[in-house]
Amino acid sequence: MHPWPRAVYLHVPFCLHHCGYCDFTLVARRDHLIPQWFDCLQRELEQHLAEAGTRLPVDTLFIGGGTPTHLSIPQLRQLGALIDRYFELQPGGEYSMEANPDGLDIEKLQVLRQIGINRLSLGVQSFDDDVLRLLERTHRADGAADVVRQAAEVLGSVSLDLMFGVPGQTQSSWGASLERAIGLPVVHISTYGLTWEQGTPFYRRQRNGQLQRAEEELERAQYLLAIERLTGAGFEHYEVSNFARSGHQCRHNLVYWHAEEYLAFGPGAARYVRGVRSTNCRSVVKWLRSWAEGQACVEDEECCDAEQRAREAIMLGLRLRRGFAVEEFERRFGVQLSALAGEALERGLRRGQLELRDGWLRLTEAGLLLADSVTADFL
Repeated sequence: MHPWPRAVYLHVPFCLHHCGYCDFTLVARRDHLIPQWFDCLQRELEQHLAEAGTRLPVDTLFIGGGTPTHLSIPQLRQLGALIDRYFELQPGGEYSMEANPDGLDIEKLQVLRQIGINRLSLGVQSFDDDVLRLLERTHRADGAADVVRQAAEVLGSVSLDLMFGVPGQTQSSWGASLERAIGLPVVHISTYGLTWEQGTPFYRRQRNGQLQRAEEELERAQYLLAIERLTGAGFEHYEVSNFARSGHQCRHNLVYWHAEEYLAFGPGAARYVRGVRSTNCRSVVKWLRSWAEGQACVEDEECCDAEQRAREAIMLGLRLRRGFAVEEFERRFGVQLSALAGEALERGLRRGQLELRDGWLRLTEAGLLLADSVTADFL
């Protein structure tokens, strides 16, 4: 029998405010839908996990959104009970929840600990109040720093998201945000360039000339500054966008980058189980309506053949700064790397974007700056 994945993602699609750049699956100021979401989430869990016949042992759990901590304390306890009903969180596992600084106090943090959460992923984005206002964030820098300190005290492990490439954000502002993050008790930092997703208010404002994208050269300089400052402060640059103190890499995300299988539940959630990738519908209301009638709501489903699985593993593995061991890859997938993707491999090596050293294939620094296009060449 094919073993069940031991990594689980749950999507909580509720937010206080829908930021103009955000393209995630969520609804804002529609808290009246939360009880129905709980009912439908339980139906989805029941349908998918009935075959297991018992609580599934889980090593990593990631509760994302939306803003999961937008739930009230009783609702968080209800979520904890639902998790406990279907999953058995293993000792020593990593159990993360995304959060925004606003509305997160010591009482709510203590409830998170009680329901098993031991890692908080905090969407700070910036420690510059002007940048926060432009991003339409509802918190401010000093309040975010206070929440970081409280969360570290209660939960022990705190990760921050920081964003660069924001209109009007200077190199000085970005550097100051990095330094403030370094000075806080955090063990993991993710740095992301602002993306302009079609259909978002930011995209429309940019098209109308109301917002101006950062110059590519400035974005590149900001990314390189993040690498310099964070590695200089003792963080390991272990993935294209992620930095961690020793022993604090995000184990859940490593499941993705190692091309391993994982379960996922909730609107917009994407799973990879038994060689099949599937994504739930991104409309929260449509997902709720479907599950209210007992019907799964899947938008995309793809059965990956052996070649596709191998190619995806290359693309994902190259996002890790150490890359991947070629011999181990060939043993796992039963194919020679050169036979599968010789042209892309040769092209990357010739251009100085890839390097093969001691049996490991990885991105060079030049390749790192073009990571998306270099890795996509293997698909």
